[in-house]
Amino acid sequence: MSQERIAIIGGVRTPFARARSVYQKMSAANLGGVVLRETVSRTGIDPKLIDEVYFGIVSAPAEGSNVSREALFDSGLPPTIPCTTVNRYCASAMEAAAGIAAKIQAGQIEIGLAGGVESISSVRALFSAEATDFFQDIAKAKTMGQRLGMLSQFKANYLAPNAPGIKEATTGLTMGQSADLMAREYKVGRQEQDEFALQSHQRANAAWDKGFFQSHVCKVATPDGKVIERDTDVRADSSMEKLGKLRPVFYKDGTITAGNASPLTDGASAMLLMTESKAKELGLTPLGFIKSYAAAAVDILTEPLLIGPVYAIPKALKMAGLAWSDLELIEIHEAFAGQVLATIRAIESDKFKIGKVDMSKVNPNGGSISMGHPFGATGGRMMLQTLHEMKALNKKNALISICAAGGLGSVMILERA
Repeated sequence: MSQERIAIIGGVRTPFARARSVYQKMSAANLGGVVLRETVSRTGIDPKLIDEVYFGIVSAPAEGSNVSREALFDSGLPPTIPCTTVNRYCASAMEAAAGIAAKIQAGQIEIGLAGGVESISSVRALFSAEATDFFQDIAKAKTMGQRLGMLSQFKANYLAPNAPGIKEATTGLTMGQSADLMAREYKVGRQEQDEFALQSHQRANAAWDKGFFQSHVCKVATPDGKVIERDTDVRADSSMEKLGKLRPVFYKDGTITAGNASPLTDGASAMLLMTESKAKELGLTPLGFIKSYAAAAVDILTEPLLIGPVYAIPKALKMAGLAWSDLELIEIHEAFAGQVLATIRAIESDKFKIGKVDMSKVNPNGGSISMGHPFGATGGRMMLQTLHEMKALNKKNALISICAAGGLGSVMILERA
């Protein structure tokens, strides 16, 4: 097992766009192909040197569930590169990067691409099991007479689709409902959630205006001739007055609204990884290195669904040989403002005793509330954003925290090259 540092040479993400808008006619494979192709182009790596691709996605398309492979085909890269698709919900892209890093450290490969994609626009409605059985039986019928006879058994409700949803099978609650309950448990009020959401938009808008994101966001040409250059959900005109007028979404007396939650989003991200020595051999300059990675899970019947990262943070710090006070940047996934603020409360609590959170270090260029959250791609967006933040702000280390469905939490610590 190699003890070498795993270098992230570079990477890109697409602009993130609200679902069923500008990327509606682009599949997950199309979006993934864009970032794979652009990552190879920008880093200058010979594609023949790439050993494997790991890609994350949550809502895999029915016509190609190994979206990593389909994205590779779309990218035009050599079809001889093996591809794997992973799903750790919102942490999928970061898990893909950790998987490639582990393979490199184990000596199984030398160079890999990692990232993720989500096309909520491509998610299809499902039919009931009864309807599925009926249509399959018709398809298997050998004669027209058999088919016509079976049609007499047709029921109109077979055509009623089960609309796609984001619910926990175990609890029956949506992610938003669970986040609302978490905010209540940690006494996070509506006003501070709206203030945090507003700050996310203001910081992301300022970062776009000063050119920060142009370093790692690529343009995307859509099939209808548009060129998307910027995240579509960042609202420069957001205000506390506008946010305050929005009604709670999940409970009548709740605090989570469409304004302080991340929107359903399409997008993709990708990164190139290798050992530090391999980068030197190829004359490539890394953006930074993966210092540690840790995951945790909680019993969602007894603990808040999105509290997982708080259990993973001490593990990641221990592996990195760092104390909480050593961290110079902190990136927390903004699924909901209430979840972020509750996580911060937990980090500072007597129960976890991790440390005091310096809010000036948290998400300096905005997060998922403003930019959007394409589930499978967000981890890659956060890694790239953090690496470029460390470079721009002259910081040497940073922690990334991602909560995920199923009571999962993933934490990664990066160090600047």
